[in-house]
Amino acid sequence: MTRTRIKICGLTREADVDAAVAAGADAIGFVLYRKSPRFVTPERAGELARRLPPMVTPVLLFVNENAMNIEAACACVPSAALQFHGEESAEACSAEAHATGRVFWRAARIPAGDGAGFDLLKFAHTFQAAQAILLDAHVEGYGGGGKTFDWSRLPPNIPAHLVLSGGLTPANVGAGIAALRGRGHSLAVDVSSGVEADGPDGKPLKGIKDADKIHAFVRAVRAADAQFSIAP
Repeated sequence: MTRTRIKICGLTREADVDAAVAAGADAIGFVLYRKSPRFVTPERAGELARRLPPMVTPVLLFVNENAMNIEAACACVPSAALQFHGEESAEACSAEAHATGRVFWRAARIPAGDGAGFDLLKFAHTFQAAQAILLDAHVEGYGGGGKTFDWSRLPPNIPAHLVLSGGLTPANVGAGIAALRGRGHSLAVDVSSGVEADGPDGKPLKGIKDADKIHAFVRAVRAADAQFSIAP
């Protein structure tokens, strides 16, 4: 088995991009959904992405965006992968991937609790052209809500590369990796709210990351991999 790869999502500041890179993240996510509190413009995403060294992948997150805006955003971030997080069809995702010359990830929004009623095997088959299927909890507002779902209820053999998301933190990511390892072709993890700074009310400051939490999250992933004797 390969090591668990790591994406830090919802970044808006240079300092947070630098912290994620320093901690060892493999990918950095920029939210281009205007209703999200973590929204950045394509131009801003391009500025932040230019800080990334080779082999750290920028990922652009879209929710039901039109083709013109997707293609304009790709022009601002030439090396980015695409992540579709809304109701986009398989045909629409593939068309935009072809038009922009990019790979795409497709988010599967799994109901909280036991995930009843969601056929992940059918979803993976429908989106078989995706580079990866991102497993996220179904929340109002299309992700970033800090909610988990019952990982143990997922099918044992999912024909896709998997990215586990939804409510991950340094405290629970190891359990998520243990639950999902071996269920797909490979496994990555994606965190947003779980590494955000705390506001005065104790709630996450959406879009503002905490460098110590980022480093703690990466250490927790590496510790989980060590349990499976995975080389770094």
